[in-house]
Amino acid sequence: MSRATVFAPGSVGNVGPGFDILGMAVDGAGDTVTVELGKSGPVIVRGRDAALVPTDPAKNAASIAANAMIKKRQQAAALQITIDKGLPVSGGMGGSAASSVAGACAAALAMDAKASPEEIMTAALEGEMFVSGRHLDNIAPITLGGLVLSRSIEPIDAIPLKVPDHWSVALITPRVRIETKQARAILPLQWDRASWIQQMANTTALVAAFANGDGALARRALDDLYAEPRRAPMIPRFAEVKRAALDAGAFGCSISGSGPTIFAIVDTVTSRPVLDAMRKALGDVESESRIAEIARKGAHPV
Repeated sequence: MSRATVFAPGSVGNVGPGFDILGMAVDGAGDTVTVELGKSGPVIVRGRDAALVPTDPAKNAASIAANAMIKKRQQAAALQITIDKGLPVSGGMGGSAASSVAGACAAALAMDAKASPEEIMTAALEGEMFVSGRHLDNIAPITLGGLVLSRSIEPIDAIPLKVPDHWSVALITPRVRIETKQARAILPLQWDRASWIQQMANTTALVAAFANGDGALARRALDDLYAEPRRAPMIPRFAEVKRAALDAGAFGCSISGSGPTIFAIVDTVTSRPVLDAMRKALGDVESESRIAEIARKGAHPV
């Protein structure tokens, strides 16, 4: 095979208090990347926000990741990359990570190489680093599916976690753009001990809530003391949307990745009322919204 196409789903980064370590893949929108060996040229980008995605192979996340996979296999090959974008740029749904994972995976398949998840994530990190920084919270769930804890980057240690069958995600994305690097720059490099301890407790409790299907615990645990208070002012009517989601029965609500997407963890009974309440609270701010299942399947050939 000299050509392969891979679809990678979007993801919710951080999942509240799990800054840079928790991520959750979501069904529906995603990025599709095709890698063809033996050709070269600018990256072809189609679909959503295509005009905002670099076509220079040296500056494109999917291309960087695909080339990293090629080099890992110690092969020299010309690559033609085509991206069909389904995820927004700077939308908080792991768009650069999805392109990176799909690019790495498609490159391996185009070479007829069997790449392990760790190899795919390592190559995808090269693309993600160029765009937003060195973290796995989006890359790991996009690769593996479901909810994933990224315990370590060097070496990569990504742990799939249990997710209740009846839990899903309500998503609403105001029409604003938040650059990940900008959103990371406003976060403090040092933090007081009491807050750090509480954040660890919240993250651990949230994992337990998912494992046990404990919505009441999720409601208490999905409390981000670190990034959310500092990023919330960048998102229109965030406080009102969060309050509306919780009042309508969501287990928890926070910012997906760097934003502006707001996510709420819901069950099948409350999913529609929660999303309707979130839409109403956002008022006349232009947005997109949907209910998404937690994607049990990560990046895969199409």
